[in-house]
Amino acid sequence: MGIDFKEIFTAGMILFAVIDIIGSIPIIVDLRKKVGHIQSEKASVVAAILMIVFLFVGEEILNLIGIDVNSFAVAGSFILFFLAIEMILGVQLYKDDAPETAAIVPLAFPLVAGAGTMTSILSLRAEYHTINIIIAILINIIIVYLVLKSSGKIERVLGKQGINVIRKIFGVVLLAIAVKLFAANIQNLFN
Repeated sequence: MGIDFKEIFTAGMILFAVIDIIGSIPIIVDLRKKVGHIQSEKASVVAAILMIVFLFVGEEILNLIGIDVNSFAVAGSFILFFLAIEMILGVQLYKDDAPETAAIVPLAFPLVAGAGTMTSILSLRAEYHTINIIIAILINIIIVYLVLKSSGKIERVLGKQGINVIRKIFGVVLLAIAVKLFAANIQNLFN
């Protein structure tokens, strides 16, 4: 039950691919233009709280409404699949109304701690120790905070093409994760 750097790295990479904060830089830049100031600290803290709370009580919440973890994971694999398709093909399947502020909605939820992230957290919980998942979440939140704070600089350095290449690479990784998640949990539904 101790700290395992391999688990932290793997869980961290999965969450990094799902959160896709680098690929979200164009969305963040657009939000900054629409609403002015982005509340990076507030968005990061709220997202961290949402993810850690869901790590501990997500399964109980699902049980309360009569959904087992395998069903949630299969549904989540579809969400991850469609997110990956968006990233790889550059299409937009999910549309959100124009936000009035840029902190809790849409940054903390659903951009950072959205359905894909929550599904991944439950899936990780089945495979990894809780402490390693928490550390992976916190590392990702630090990255999210840094990206939110310096999104304008990152966009200038990488350019649109650089961001698109990174987004497509993580899209392929996310697609592979979605397939693995689906395959692992669909079997458990029928057993």
